[in-house]
Order: sequence, then C-alpha cells, then structure tokens
Amino acid sequence: MRFKDQVAVITGTSSGNGRAIALALAGEGALVVCSDLVKQARPGGYETDIETDTDDLIKQQGGQAIFIKADASKAADIEQLVQQAVAHFGRLDIMVNNAGIFTALKTIVDETEEEYDLTMNVNAKGVWLGCKYAITQMLKQTPRADGCRGRIVNISSIGGLVGLAQEPSYCASKGAVNNLTRQLAVDFAAERININAICPGFLATAMVRPALENPEIKAALDALTPWPRIGTAQDVAKAVAFMASDDAQWMTGSLLTVDGAFTAR
Repeated sequence: MRFKDQVAVITGTSSGNGRAIALALAGEGALVVCSDLVKQARPGGYETDIETDTDDLIKQQGGQAIFIKADASKAADIEQLVQQAVAHFGRLDIMVNNAGIFTALKTIVDETEEEYDLTMNVNAKGVWLGCKYAITQMLKQTPRADGCRGRIVNISSIGGLVGLAQEPSYCASKGAVNNLTRQLAVDFAAERININAICPGFLATAMVRPALENPEIKAALDALTPWPRIGTAQDVAKAVAFMASDDAQWMTGSLLTVDGAFTAR
C-alpha cells in the first residue's frame, strides 16, 4: 500500500484519466478528494462502471473518498478545494492537476478567441492554481518521515512537447504546463516538494472518442503510434502512481511521456 493514509486531491475525477487516477491511488491506500464540475461521468466514456460516481466507487471498494465541486479555472474554487481537503483529512500529500479541456480541431485561422481563452483558463491557469494552493499548503505542514512535504503531478500532453495538427491553443496550454512544472521544481526542490508532469499520447477516453470513431482519424492515430494499440486511462494512472510514490523521490521537474513511442519517432 504505497499511499496508506496519504491524502490525495485530484481534479477532473468524474471520468477518464482523473477517474482512473483516483481509483488507482485509492487502491493503494490513499484518502482521496475527488473534484470536478459535476460528480457524474462524462457520457461516451469507456468505463464499464460509468453509472457509479468515482467517490462512491472508491467507497464501495473499501476506500475513503469525498467529492468537492470545483472549477479548476477559478482561484476561489481551488483554494477552497485544498482547504476543505485539509479540514476533512488533516493534510495534503499528493496533488494531481488533471482537469483539462479540448474544444475542436481547427487551425489558428478558424479557432476563436473564446476557444483560446477557455482552453488556456482550464489547461494552463487551472494547473497554475492547483500548484499555487497545493504548494502553499505543503509549505505549512510538517514533512513526512522521509522529509517530503508533498508531491504534485500535472497531467500535460504530448501536445506540450510536439506540434499536433490543428490544435493551436491546446498545444500552447500544455506547453505552458510543461515549463511551469520545470520552473516550480526548481523553486521548491529545497523544500522537498516534488513537481512532475505526465505527457500522455492518444488515449481511449470520452474526450477522444469522436476521433476514435472516425475511421480515417483512427487509422491515422494508429499509424502515428508505434505501440500496437491506443493508450488507456489506466496507463496514465499507473504512471501517476509511480510519480506520486517514494520510488520517484529524486525525480522533480521531469516530463514523463506515456505515449506508445509517439514522441520517440
């Protein structure tokens, strides 16, 4: 039980990556604070138990979890999220900034200012806020026995490492996440706060399902990914569990690709 009695706050937990991450950490003993705009899973996902809310599923499986509604792009919501997590469980050991959005495939010529603002507010500002209030709390609390004050894992994308066709604001937002991760790692290494990012490739989630159900796009994604399958939310969750564990104690400022060798080509 790598996370026995450790408190983990995860944004965007109702479906997809966030749900898988919450279940994975809870399965290894974490006390989980689930957060999203709504408790219910996004329609069209690949989860077999999608009718059960994430926090309820954790409790059904013998874990401890609560749900707190929060908009990742609003400072007051994220500050309150961290405060309520600490009030309920006593501290904050792990923060996973997972909440994200993708609007549509468009070039910058057709993408609207509103789409850009929305994408940057959720994907970039949302991670900035999650890091800000998590670090503020971690600096206040007594370090664990190993000296660690806390661990932060930001969910980025291969779109923050390479250019993806017709995804200008999405790539810009994830590029911001990657360099913010590096910068914060430098500032807070001395305080023993680990800050890393996961960069997933193309995954089978509700957000990507429209593309996967388009035969031409699906064939293109298959051709671009050397590993002979599309990734899953569980692939990402396992990587997060590693980054949040003692096994990654000397890793900070790292960008870990989980992409079936997409970026290795």
